[in-house]
Amino acid sequence: MRILLLGSGGRESALAWKIAQSQLTEKLFIAPGNGGTSAFGENISLKPTDFHAIADFARENGVDLIVAGNEDPLVEGLWDYMADNLPGVPVVGPSKEGARLEGSKDFAKLFMTREGIPTAAYRSFTAGEVDEADRFLESLKPPYVLKADGLAAGKGVLILESLDEAKASLREMLGGMFGQSSATVVIEEFLSGIECSVFVLTDGNGGYRVLPVAKDYKRIGEGDTGLNTGGMGAVSPVPFADDEFMRKVEERIIKPTIDGLRRRGIIYRGFIFLGLINVGGEPMVIEYNVRMGDPETEVVMPRVASDLVPLLDAAARGNLGTLPLDCDPRTAVTVMLVSGGYPSAYEKDKVISGADATGDTIPFHAGTKRGVDGSLRTSGGRVLALTSYGDSIPEALERSFAAARKVDFEGKYFRRDIGRDLL
Repeated sequence: MRILLLGSGGRESALAWKIAQSQLTEKLFIAPGNGGTSAFGENISLKPTDFHAIADFARENGVDLIVAGNEDPLVEGLWDYMADNLPGVPVVGPSKEGARLEGSKDFAKLFMTREGIPTAAYRSFTAGEVDEADRFLESLKPPYVLKADGLAAGKGVLILESLDEAKASLREMLGGMFGQSSATVVIEEFLSGIECSVFVLTDGNGGYRVLPVAKDYKRIGEGDTGLNTGGMGAVSPVPFADDEFMRKVEERIIKPTIDGLRRRGIIYRGFIFLGLINVGGEPMVIEYNVRMGDPETEVVMPRVASDLVPLLDAAARGNLGTLPLDCDPRTAVTVMLVSGGYPSAYEKDKVISGADATGDTIPFHAGTKRGVDGSLRTSGGRVLALTSYGDSIPEALERSFAAARKVDFEGKYFRRDIGRDLL
């Protein structure tokens, strides 16, 4: 098969690594890719949201399958465009309507409420409803959770301790803090517990497979302090996500989600990312995403023992049938190396050394590029995801930390406590 993977981050690097291993993969294109994805396929200078150019490229290069790595093209209607203009090439991902599960927090919360899926109590407000929003905030206990309705590059969620700060931030959000994405703000009750990420691959016809569960670490500082980032590391499996917990997840969340989409006639053939929180042993949904997570993909893909390509192709064509999805029993831990100053202002174009000498650790490139001289350089805030296997969390952790110490670039930073809370 000739496969086109859209995206440029660590998630796409891990997907490319896994897809390239398949005996079914004749040729892998990554658009646009990064400084490391060329090890698994051919980087193509295409923008994932330029649907016309993607369709032309796929047609001219005999592409058999398109895999959407990130959410932007899906929310903008990639599946629908290709169904109309390139019907013979299936897309791994939902239709534009299905992508609203991530593209609109308000849509997702309403969907969960109507389907009886456990989630935090909430209400949505626009600029003309500030007084009503204030009264709703006053009815809640701190901390206060404010979410931009639309996509905000993972930065659209504020958790605030004081009521006055929550009211002020509400006005900033409605006033354009996140552009049109926060023209509507979802306010919800705070849930206390420990989070995990569950990933499901569904064919839109009732068939689905549950991938390895992961836990990521979003804050920049150790001890989960400081600003939110795209993710500083991840661990899989998650000790508290045992058989009983996952039985509840499947019965109360996964099946109602898939059944609800089908009942509404929403086409959904791809990944569903369930951002969950364990509240006293009971799983509740924090959010949906319509693709794999980052950096969770970097621990999930190494734990997928089955050939991924037949599963992707079958899901995109609407028939997973009896295809197996087997998991590697080992633990995987990812440590993310980031640029100094991230997630605030940071410098790019720093020379990276040691990225190809990390022993048994898999280096998944995220914010990297090749300089004109062929050197590997930083091109983003999150630079490299270093993933190691182990028979336990401490063993995998130590291997990833050892690799993190070998890689070097100016301003390098990484959290040294990834996975410690699970020990």
